Amino acid sequence: MSTTTTPQLTHPTREQARAEITRGTFDLLVIGGGILGTSVAWMATQAGLRVAMVDAGDFAGATSSASSKLVHGGLRYLQTGNVKLVAENHRERRALSKDVAPHLVNPMPFLVPVYKGGPHGAAKMGAGVFLYSALSAFGDGVGHVKSPQNAQRLAPGLKTQGLKAVAAYGDHQMNDSRVAIMTVRAAVDAGAVVLNHARVEGLRTTNGRVTGADLRDGVDGAEFGIDARLVLNATGPWVDHLRRMEDAAADPSIRLSKGAHLVVKADRPWRAALTIPVDKYRVSFAIPWEGQLLLGTTDEEYVGDPAEVGVVQSDIDQILGEASTAIDSAQLDPAKINYAFAGLRVLPGGPGGTSSAKRETVVTRGRGGMLSVAGGKWTTYRHIGQMVIERLKTLGSVPLAEEMSPTLKTVPLPGLGSPAAVAHRLVVDQEPPVRMDPLVARHLATHYGSVSMDIAELVRRDPALGERIHPDGPDIWAQVVFARDHEWAVTPEDVLRRRTTVTIRGLDDEDVRKRTEVLLTEGVG
Repeated sequence: MSTTTTPQLTHPTREQARAEITRGTFDLLVIGGGILGTSVAWMATQAGLRVAMVDAGDFAGATSSASSKLVHGGLRYLQTGNVKLVAENHRERRALSKDVAPHLVNPMPFLVPVYKGGPHGAAKMGAGVFLYSALSAFGDGVGHVKSPQNAQRLAPGLKTQGLKAVAAYGDHQMNDSRVAIMTVRAAVDAGAVVLNHARVEGLRTTNGRVTGADLRDGVDGAEFGIDARLVLNATGPWVDHLRRMEDAAADPSIRLSKGAHLVVKADRPWRAALTIPVDKYRVSFAIPWEGQLLLGTTDEEYVGDPAEVGVVQSDIDQILGEASTAIDSAQLDPAKINYAFAGLRVLPGGPGGTSSAKRETVVTRGRGGMLSVAGGKWTTYRHIGQMVIERLKTLGSVPLAEEMSPTLKTVPLPGLGSPAAVAHRLVVDQEPPVRMDPLVARHLATHYGSVSMDIAELVRRDPALGERIHPDGPDIWAQVVFARDHEWAVTPEDVLRRRTTVTIRGLDDEDVRKRTEVLLTEGVG
């Protein structure tokens, strides 16, 4: 297979980014390229700051790509009486789905089955979903109660034995990895300089203040440094590790909760997701995602090395067991599991179980002036970025005028456009013999938006790049080249797990990984 360059180089190469990172003094250095760090980098650059962002691994390589893939108000928060939080989440959900990322955030009907002897009654759940939809200004319809027969047509694996009623409401879902990469791109388009696979080996200090970091490039082993007026620690599960680099005596500020998920082959297409009550407060999900079914999640305290988190047999047993209360056993055959993943929620430190801990953002400032931020949720990631910018204005260590405030509520992520219109163009604009398969076109349109036209141009220049990476999936080889040249992909894992959907479909066999490695290597230098 031949390779090619992208139609127009719009982003610096890795070597150019590293050279720029070592030049001069940045206003803000963001350590951690998960969704919180990326959001801050995006907003800070929009506010006029010179920003650098680095990550020890890949962007969104840990917690940020291990979510339940939801953009939602949080139905279960109504159980705890947190009506204000649900309303705030709904407002941001509407902004993401209508203005910021309508090409990446998709509406999804949700069903809550109510069984005889279950933790909630039909009347209570019916009232709950009505209130939930009211708090969203009925933007996704009116929450109501369906008959079991109607619900089963939407969720064909739904158990009907003992099923009294089904409450229905609307929310949204996304591919978290793709939204994260598009946010990185938005930050770079706004002027940020970013580098992944660059590990912080130590913090730089001047007169006791943290003024930068020393790093090692994970690709070639080169050592380099970054100088900055302010350093933001947004390393997620590793936030206390970096805080102890600043102050060896720093007390823990967070605790971790492990959330595991399974991706299983769906026997038949699902057109709605299930929110399955586990007990009075916890729920489990069964969500149609990427043509499969996403099951989970768990919620248990984690005290090990964050880098070692993974799915174990007890997680699989728990997820399948909780799902079995509402899903037929044939759909839950362990042989249907295509992929499993686990991530770590970052929660405020304190007593009590992790499932009842508040999902709030923790912001601290260390003795050396480093700012640390951790926690929060995907739905409100832009709000967290804005909150950090507001905090920066009070510190006086960066040139951010008091009247400057990021106005990003209507700033879209790259690729804004109707997926249906983009998919149509991808098909009709290509001439035989390289006319694009409508399934591939739809896949590109819903994962890249109008940016997928650049991928189509790669295929036009080299038709071999239009071949599917695996015959059972919709991803094509042009996406690998695009990920290499425009989306900071360095390793096969970067491409197959986070830039495409190959791994989560269970299609990353040895041949696929070898060919991906070849394409990535051809792009070096």
